[in-house]
Order: sequence, then C-alpha cells, then structure tokens
Amino acid sequence: MTKRQKEAPEYPRTEKREVVDEIHGRRISDPYRWLEDDTADEVEEWVRRQNEVTFDYLGRIPFRESLRDRLRQLMDYRRYGAPFMEGGYTYFFMNEGLQDQPVLYRQRGDAEPEVFLDPNTFSEDGSTFLAGIEFTRDGGLAAYQISEAGSDWRKVFVIDTESGELLDDRLDSVKFSALAWKGREGFFYSSYEEPGEGSRLSAKTNRHRLLYHRLGTPQSDDRLVMGGEETPRRYIFGETSEDGRWLVVSAAESTKGNEVYIMDLASDDPQMEQVVSGFENTHAFVHSVGEDLYFLTDMDAPNRRLVRFPASSTAPEGWEDIIPEAEEPLTVTAGGGSFFGRYLRDALSAVVRFSPDGRSLEELDLPGKGTVLGLSGKWDQSMLYYLYTDYLTPPSIYSYDTASGETEVFRESGLDFDPSRYVSRQVFYRSGDGTRIPMMITHRRGLERNGENPAMMYGYGGFNNSLTPVFRTSVVVWLESGGIYAVPNIRGGGEYGRSWHEAGTKMNRQNVFDDFIAAAEYLVDAGLTSPERLAISGGSNGGLLVGACMTQRPELFAVALPAVGVLDMIRYHRFTAGAGWAYDYGTADDGPEMLDCLLGYSPYHNLEDGVCYPATLVTTADHDDRVVPAHSFKFAARLQEVQGCDKPVLIRIETRSGHGAGKSVSKAIEEQADRWAFTFHSMALRPEA
Repeated sequence: MTKRQKEAPEYPRTEKREVVDEIHGRRISDPYRWLEDDTADEVEEWVRRQNEVTFDYLGRIPFRESLRDRLRQLMDYRRYGAPFMEGGYTYFFMNEGLQDQPVLYRQRGDAEPEVFLDPNTFSEDGSTFLAGIEFTRDGGLAAYQISEAGSDWRKVFVIDTESGELLDDRLDSVKFSALAWKGREGFFYSSYEEPGEGSRLSAKTNRHRLLYHRLGTPQSDDRLVMGGEETPRRYIFGETSEDGRWLVVSAAESTKGNEVYIMDLASDDPQMEQVVSGFENTHAFVHSVGEDLYFLTDMDAPNRRLVRFPASSTAPEGWEDIIPEAEEPLTVTAGGGSFFGRYLRDALSAVVRFSPDGRSLEELDLPGKGTVLGLSGKWDQSMLYYLYTDYLTPPSIYSYDTASGETEVFRESGLDFDPSRYVSRQVFYRSGDGTRIPMMITHRRGLERNGENPAMMYGYGGFNNSLTPVFRTSVVVWLESGGIYAVPNIRGGGEYGRSWHEAGTKMNRQNVFDDFIAAAEYLVDAGLTSPERLAISGGSNGGLLVGACMTQRPELFAVALPAVGVLDMIRYHRFTAGAGWAYDYGTADDGPEMLDCLLGYSPYHNLEDGVCYPATLVTTADHDDRVVPAHSFKFAARLQEVQGCDKPVLIRIETRSGHGAGKSVSKAIEEQADRWAFTFHSMALRPEA
C-alpha cells in the first residue's frame, strides 16, 4: 500500500461569469459557459493550466511509470482482424504490438502478405487513422476515409489497388458517412453543410446530405442525391448492394427510427423510391438477391425480424418473414449463401445459420459464453470468419466453412495471459423497482469476500447499445492486482430488445442510474468490495452515467472516471450532432416536464456546495467533436469549486485526439496508465504491476 496525498492540489482559478437562462419559466444558472468557446485564447490557457496541475499530480504517484511499463508489455503482441475478400485478394488488419495504428495487409492465395495501407505513415504522431474503406465490386479501386486528430470530419482518397497509386480525387469535409460505389464510375458519400457560425469542432451540424462523386471531377461538382434544404434530415446514409444494382438510403432524425429509400442503379433513368416513411421504426439493409431485398426491421417486432420483399412491391404489409421475431434480440449478417442470426441471450451471443428462405440449418457451437463478431462476406464465398472474445479470452479468429459446417481456429491471440487464474461469472440482481439485471463479474480465483477488494464498475446504458463480454488488455493490470471488474447490463441498452432500451429513455432515464447504483450495492452487500474500494467508469453516454451516479450517491463510490461525457443535459443538443440524441434524452426545449427531468439528473447542474464527492479524474480531448469537451470543462470547473473534502478533482485533456475511435496505441497506454494510477492511489493501494 501507499499513502494517498492528504490534500487535493491547488486548482487553477476558474472565473465565474453570471449567465442565466430562462427556460419554461425556470431560471438556470450557467457560470462557466465561457468554457464552451473552444477557439478562445482564455479557454486554451485554462486547458493548459488544468493539464499542468493534473500531470504534476499524476507525476508524483510513485508507481505510475511501472503501470505504463506493464501496459506496454501487455500490449506488445501481434493482433489481427478478421480477413475479408476483395478482387482476388484476402485483406486483413494487423498490429505488430505497439504500432499506433493497425496496418491493412493483403495476400493472394498462399503468397506472402504485403502492406496495402499503413496508417502509421499518415501522420508523424500516429493520430491519423484509417476510418473506413470500400472497394469496387471487382476490387480494382478502393475509396478510404481518414480521420485526423480523432475528429469526426474525414477526408476521402481513392487508390488503384493494383498499382497502389492514388487518384487525383480527394474529398474534404466528409462526416458520418459510408462510401458506396456505383460501378467504377464514382461513389455516394455523406456530409453536413459546413457550419455557418462557430467552431468547426463544436458548431451544430443539422442537415446531412447524400452526395454523388464522379471520378475525375472536382468535389464542387458533386451532385446532391438527398438532403440539404430539399429533404432536411439529420442523418442520411447510402449503401449499394453486393451486386451493385441497388442503392439503399437510410434517412433519420435521431439515433432511433429511419426512413428507407431505394434506387435501381441498373435503370436507364434511376429514380429514388421510398420504401418506408416515418421514424417510428428502425430498418437495416442486409442483402439482395436479384429483385428481392432483405431487411432487418423492428416494425411489428420489437426484438427485430428479417424480412424479404421484391423491389417492385415494397409496401410493408407485403413483407415476408424470413427469420421471425424471437424472444431474444436479433441481428443478422449475410455471407456464403446464408444468413446468420446473432441472438443475445442474457447479453451473451448465440448464432444460428439460416438458408435464404429462412430454414434453420444449425446453431453454431461457440467457443464459450461471450461475444461473436463477423460471419459476413461475399454471397458466393464459402469460407467466412468470426471473432470470439469474452472477459477472459483475448480476441481469437475462427473460420467457418459454409460447405461443410466445420469451424476451426484460424488465429489465436498471442497475448501472454493465463485465464485459468481468473473466473468470470454472470450474476443477476434486482434494481430499485425490482427489475432483474444481469451483471458479469471477473476476478482472481479464490477471491476472499472480505469487503476490502478494489472493484471497478463499467457501464453505458443507452442508445440500444449492448455491453457484451469483451476482453480488454488494459483490465489485466487491474485483475493482476486483485481487482474486481464488474459490468452490469443496465436498462437503456439493447440487451433485451426495444422494451429494455425504452425503459431507459427520456422520462425513464432515472432507471439507468438506479440500475447502476443497485449493481454497486450488490457488490458491497455481497462482501466483494466496499464504498472505500469501489470505482466507476464509463465513456460518452457512459460518462453521463458516471456523472449522474456520483452526484446522486457520492458516498457510495471512492473514485469516479467520467470519460468524454455528456454532462450538461440542458445544452447538449446545441452542439455538433447532439440534437440527434433526443430520442434517448429528450431536450430542454420539449417542455417544462422534460426540462425538470433533465435538471433532475444533469451532472453539471446537480453538484452541491460542501458535498464530499469521490476522487474524480475527468478525461476528454480537444478534438472531440462528438461530445464537445465543454461538457467536461464545465463539470470539472464546477466540481473543483464545490468539492467538500480533500479528494482530488482533476481533468486530463488529451491534445490531437477525439472521442476515442482510432486513438493511437501510445496515447491509449498513457491515458489508461494515468487512470489506473489515479484509481489505485486514491484507494491508498499499490498495484502489483
């Protein structure tokens, strides 16, 4: 053990400026609003001073360097992505270990693999990453997106895959986009109109556009296909079918519910035809066979079903069930002439193979109770691949032969880790209203229930996202030191379908926090840990979860780690694409009742003078244009102001980094080492690393 610093550091002074909004007759103070201006010199100076204090504090923790070294050692092993086939080549991503970004390789047959694209050459500091790639049907051309410094704004390049030469075509200002080829002539992509006012990283982006770029022409000549002023929608995505015939367009106003349109690209006069109107349900294109289109939908099926209909008769009342709705939530992939239904059974994967007409062929015998990803590919491709992982199994790749039904290990993880020393088990507990919640708990074998074990709870609870078991190399450090890692599957996620999701949205949002708090109480009551040894973490919507729980039950947690969190619920919808989250949250503009609900849990607005809050390390990034860093800036400033005890309140602001996707390995190691160092130190513990 090591002695925690007795006093919190001296924080930089953060000026308060009186700003009061009147909303639905309520006066709401926002004294730190000036921190929202990410282009202001005074905000840049505030960031510099906060980081100076934070890194000075972290630098005094004696085992910080040993944690970094252990994380580097753990991460230094070869990691692969599942192979995929394009134009006679097999492509796959591989990271040699400590490379900042994975490299895209390819090989033809049994020939030696060759580097196709190396994102580590895109920038000197490893902060530019490959954000997506799409090949023409013949594999001869590929369009790929890059993200610089973690921003959601992307650039697109086109490469001749045989010669390796870049074409002159280069697109800027692409955001939230798929890339969908029309033969070899050009491709469809999406972007927003450039913000008229404010910073490009924080200004509201509201009108999405689907555009068509013809190769060899300037981007200024790109044709508007949908969106903008003609069809104002917040999200518009286009994809083409594997055979290249159909353009399928999804248009939405929020993260739940979408319209669907199709266009026959083989027609002499292609026209957009609407398949589904309104935003009450969500539909996802899966595959096409000739005139028949296959969609996954939750229309009349909260747990989703796979349907088929001919392009000549798209009315929903004529849709034919191919995979009917079941008791478990369903997602579907296609490949090898089959559909693969992936079900969630108490948040664990089960996979069933179906014929094109919906006959159940077999349930796959999976390596364990965990998570399966993949099982997609070309329709005529006989060998498919999937990735399996759980909390104690590093990702391994398996091959599945659709001709024989045989499964084999294709590539095992090279991580030096002995899972037999640990146990991962699922438990069920009751939330405050009696709802039964599953939770996975992972720890050393033979752990004593003495109430003194350090425990880390991780959660999300929103946007229909399900937390299924995933191995995290960084968590090994925690487990090695006797820590417990617990992940409850709280409401707001998609673990039990639409009803589970909607039980954590809008006016039901408090259920999410109650479920997480009940999980903490379960761990304490079971003698696994105590409030003095319990930490909570989460990112983005999970950062909101942490912020809400630490303000509602500050005595229950020793450490709080809100990352890139949505922490100001009154103004979140005024930045970037935040208004698109309204299906889950509602907005302050929706009326007095919704305003009261948001104010009831908004972390920034619920910090009170003199309360002893947990030791808190807020983390964010200067290029986060998804959840703008102002959320974290304002929350940290207010928490430093009101903290009623000597537990530290620090904010760590990463530079040239974004919301999290594509973060370089070196930056990820540095940040995680600081999180672990802060957590152990705040609990007066010394890690074994």
